[in-house]
Amino acid sequence: MRYFFEITYDGSSYAGWQNQMNALGVQQVVEEALSKLLREKVSIVGSGRTDSGVHCVQQFFHADIEKPIDRDILLVRLNSLLPKDIAIRSIKKAKSNAHARYDAFERSYEYHITAKKNPLLVGRAYYLFKPVNVEIMNAAASLLIGEHDFTSFSKVKTDVNHFRCTIKKAKWTKKGDVLIFSITANRFLRGMVRAIVGTLLDVGTGKISFKEFQAIIHSKDRKKAGMNVPAEGLFLTAVKYPKRIF
Repeated sequence: MRYFFEITYDGSSYAGWQNQMNALGVQQVVEEALSKLLREKVSIVGSGRTDSGVHCVQQFFHADIEKPIDRDILLVRLNSLLPKDIAIRSIKKAKSNAHARYDAFERSYEYHITAKKNPLLVGRAYYLFKPVNVEIMNAAASLLIGEHDFTSFSKVKTDVNHFRCTIKKAKWTKKGDVLIFSITANRFLRGMVRAIVGTLLDVGTGKISFKEFQAIIHSKDRKKAGMNVPAEGLFLTAVKYPKRIF
């Protein structure tokens, strides 16, 4: 039987979602906990990767479990076994061919920036002491809406077939001293959100112009875009699936 698990975690102590040879990923921790509880080898497939240090409000993974389970009991036992910085929110039955990665049709991220030094936001937001022009950053962000080739904002060495993504939302909002960039798309490339944020901040601080940002999108050249902002301010906030897979 295939199940979908909804998961949330603080990524500070992990080298991203995926299993790795010489570092601890969230996937490894969850697989070990499930295998121990169910007394069978359990492999899980996530909705996508996250980089080292990135946080997650909502992500999903699927797992095939041979023996019958009580989902409510498993949820309680699994959360009791997992470390404090990882939690399972729900467990759903899914169709046998449902896939956590390939069936997801929409993903959303937020990037948090604090304009004032705040010890309570360490590891949760990027401290940027420079003033930025939010209005011009939103104007530049609007250029991202729609289907485009995002090679300029992707890591160079990546195993994707193409670099086209369709962005539905890209907007900056301010809540007190915290500036939040929200972005929603059908898919994201490796390092894409952090590169977009870094380049938009270049616009907001006057390092590059609106027209230069537009040219960077069309250039398909990662070297022309801005730096990747630190992972600590990035949150995967939502992943959506069609109802037909459940």
